[in-house]
Amino acid sequence: MRYLLPLQVHEHTLSNGMTVWLNEDHSQPKVFGAVVVKAGAKDCPDTGIAHYFEHMMFKGTDKIGTLDYKAEKVLLDVIADKYDALAECHDEEERKHLLQIINDLSVKAADYVIPNEFDRLITRYGGTKLNAGTSYDFTVYYNTFSPPYIAHWAELNSERLCHPVFRLFQSELETVYEEKNMYSDFVGSQAVERLTERYFYPHPYAYPIIGSTEHLKNPRLSEMKRFFETYYVASNMGLILSGDFQADVALPILEKTFSRIRSGKVPEAKKVELPAFKGKEKMTVKVPIPFMKVMAMGFRGVPANHEDQMALRVAVSLLNNSNGTGFLDKLTIEHKVVSSMAMNESMNEAGILGILVMPKFLIQTYSSVEKMIWKVINRVKQGDFSDEIFQSLKLELKREYASNLEDISTRAKVMMRVFSQGKSWSQYLDDLYRLNSLSKEDVIRIARKYFTEDYLFVTKQTGRYPKETLPKPDYAPIIPKNADASSDYVKQLESLPVKEIEPRFLDFKEDVESVELRPLVRLYHTTNLINDIFSIQIAFGVGQVERPMLSHLATYLHFVGTDDLTFDQFRWKLQVLGSTLMFHVSDTDFMMEISGFDEHLAETLELVGTFMRHAKGERKKLHQIVEEAKVTEKAFVKSSENMIKALLEKVKYGNQSRYLKKLSLSGVKRLKAPQMIEAFMELQKVACQIHYCGKLPIEQVKEYIKRYLPVDQVSIPSNSSIYRELQDYQQPLVYFYDMPDVSQSIVCSFVKGEVQQDREAAHLAELFTGYFGGDMSSLMFQEIREFRSYAYRVTARYHQPTVRHLSHPGDFDTLLSTQNDKTVDAMTVLDTLIKEMPRRPERVEAVKQHILHRISNDYPPFRKLSLLIASLLREGYDDDPNRSLREDLLKMKMEDVVRFYQRHIQGKPVVYAIVGNAKQIDMKGLESFGTVIKVKKKDIYNV
Repeated sequence: MRYLLPLQVHEHTLSNGMTVWLNEDHSQPKVFGAVVVKAGAKDCPDTGIAHYFEHMMFKGTDKIGTLDYKAEKVLLDVIADKYDALAECHDEEERKHLLQIINDLSVKAADYVIPNEFDRLITRYGGTKLNAGTSYDFTVYYNTFSPPYIAHWAELNSERLCHPVFRLFQSELETVYEEKNMYSDFVGSQAVERLTERYFYPHPYAYPIIGSTEHLKNPRLSEMKRFFETYYVASNMGLILSGDFQADVALPILEKTFSRIRSGKVPEAKKVELPAFKGKEKMTVKVPIPFMKVMAMGFRGVPANHEDQMALRVAVSLLNNSNGTGFLDKLTIEHKVVSSMAMNESMNEAGILGILVMPKFLIQTYSSVEKMIWKVINRVKQGDFSDEIFQSLKLELKREYASNLEDISTRAKVMMRVFSQGKSWSQYLDDLYRLNSLSKEDVIRIARKYFTEDYLFVTKQTGRYPKETLPKPDYAPIIPKNADASSDYVKQLESLPVKEIEPRFLDFKEDVESVELRPLVRLYHTTNLINDIFSIQIAFGVGQVERPMLSHLATYLHFVGTDDLTFDQFRWKLQVLGSTLMFHVSDTDFMMEISGFDEHLAETLELVGTFMRHAKGERKKLHQIVEEAKVTEKAFVKSSENMIKALLEKVKYGNQSRYLKKLSLSGVKRLKAPQMIEAFMELQKVACQIHYCGKLPIEQVKEYIKRYLPVDQVSIPSNSSIYRELQDYQQPLVYFYDMPDVSQSIVCSFVKGEVQQDREAAHLAELFTGYFGGDMSSLMFQEIREFRSYAYRVTARYHQPTVRHLSHPGDFDTLLSTQNDKTVDAMTVLDTLIKEMPRRPERVEAVKQHILHRISNDYPPFRKLSLLIASLLREGYDDDPNRSLREDLLKMKMEDVVRFYQRHIQGKPVVYAIVGNAKQIDMKGLESFGTVIKVKKKDIYNV
């Protein structure tokens, strides 16, 4: 394989010992900036301090986020002392008294706070997609920004790391509780926690990243301060920049700003070795899904940078791979089990190596399935695989390796992970050469070394673990009075020079080539300048909203072969070429995705064309679709996340909800193999777009496609994109679905807007969305999450129809998730915001800046160019809509937002959709928002 190296990474060390990695890439007009700290949950096991500290890093510093830090600090110091006292206190009455004192002091301290000023400044100076994340091994802070603002980005992010201040601590703690509640409601999450604890004990990886409820009840600001002082030193940090900048210009800026961070060394941590399993160690975990079996086998894996890591990846790919030719894949495809997959992850100090299997519920025992799994493992250990397959799997890993380095964002994320593991960039690139040198014997040896008879054997039993929830706090909300003020620090940023540049807009004619292959078939061509990997997306213009069966067809096609080639033979031929074929369906499109190497494009398309013309259905393979549908349905109705989607669809679209139109389980059982193949053949008659990205010229690609793919069959125009009529409501209503076992309620609201057939309406919808619920400075975020800690997730969106559907109305949706007993309180604030939206002109300017910077930063990577342009053309645009959006935004003011709000939202019936635990919710209180209608599963989900 011809492999082209990614863009070069320059590695530097600042004067204080901080590592800097600079990667210039001028393909997109943006920069991805990140700070990686080699400190995570393993460095403060079970306390959640690393994660909580990440939250507090958005609260500002002694300069950012305060009007008078000297006066504020007097109160913050007392608050810190009270938290230490709280951690030592075990008397409930005394604890309540201390929490009330903390609340009183926090309310007073809030008089000096400028909430979310850090976020507002990032937005003002070119930033978008501000975020952070905590893992076991590291914490990362990142965002995208426009190239002219590199000095501002460096100043803000270095200042943030020099003198963080832990303000608004009490309210943020409640927000972290809401995040923990949200995770605990995910189906199977508690089972995973217990399995993780058993697998990793006594290593700190055994404890959840977010921490235990007991530790979160007793936070110590003094411990958080010690955590910062210990780990947030320059030698323990990495600065990652990838994108449109010049390294020689950036480096002096980074030295001037980030060299201010404290020097120091992190104390050497005691390494905890995981003990070997002793024979077959058994455990059970509870999962609240009946009529389903789950089994797992856990072996000891390898940590990152281990010499056996690459060989183990190849060994695991012999069990599972993207083409479905692995030994475990075959168990699933041949319907010997419902599903099976291998897991292989490497953290910095330990690895996960395991196999997860879902046996058939009634007819298979765990012991019989275990024997089956050992048979396929032993095939790898005995070398029962051809050298050709072995070489093809190495090729697949190379393709995956190269694909991850293609664009700025994905490459930067690889850089963050590599730095956190203690590698240099050159060492990471050397991994590829180690892969090249691997022999079949190496893989056999490694399989024998790690797939041993010492393992953890896990089975599932139906049941639930008790959930730890906290009562709703009765202290006052902490509402800063200076929400729209600015600190003196802003003047320092304003003095930094900025060279304004024009945004880069999509050029429908220059950015991609396109040609009509025949009526209703258009080829789009984009050049790949990074490597020799091609991708082809064939998008047929019909989706699951129009034809619900297509979701099952997309699954089924992964299991079949052709008239002349069995599934194994067909997929093996693809595998040897280093190519893949995948199927996906969306609301509007059915997508065939082909990838591989340009040197094998012709052979790959010949194979795919044969499949398209001569796919052969097998009745036995339909059993797998039925089994998957059974599992999907059982899991779906146990998830509050899924049920709120179904309920909101019912509220918005009535009987046109996709969850009511989907095939029922009995309908899936009636599907026949000839019917599925016929559906595939009919699908190929629908108008399609073919998107090629690679190194070959368009004429050659055109020739191959016309020669090998059955494009001559296309004859039916596409109806996409489809508009579904919104429901009319004459009065406020509350649709409620009861889930007795959830900790959080999920609340959505719906308001049907008016028809407004002009460009300005779409642009005002963008501005209104940002103002109401789009980011950290929005009304919903500040009023519901930041000030009152009622929710972790808060979001809002006004959906304005595309150009093609401007004769139809749009709609306004919101979502929040909150502890059940906070539901009415959170809804009261939300309802007030919807019905009496506050006017805050300063916010509008900040939202405008955010959207304008997003326009500059969101020019897509090369593989997504043609897909985006084709989508916009189909929606009725003849130019990049961001161009006119920018023009209109520059002229818009608060009065325009108010005008939009008054026309489309104010005074209209608000309809709520709620999924939650009726026993913990004030159901009488819900009646104040409208007539309460209790729905059943069959009302919103076709079973």
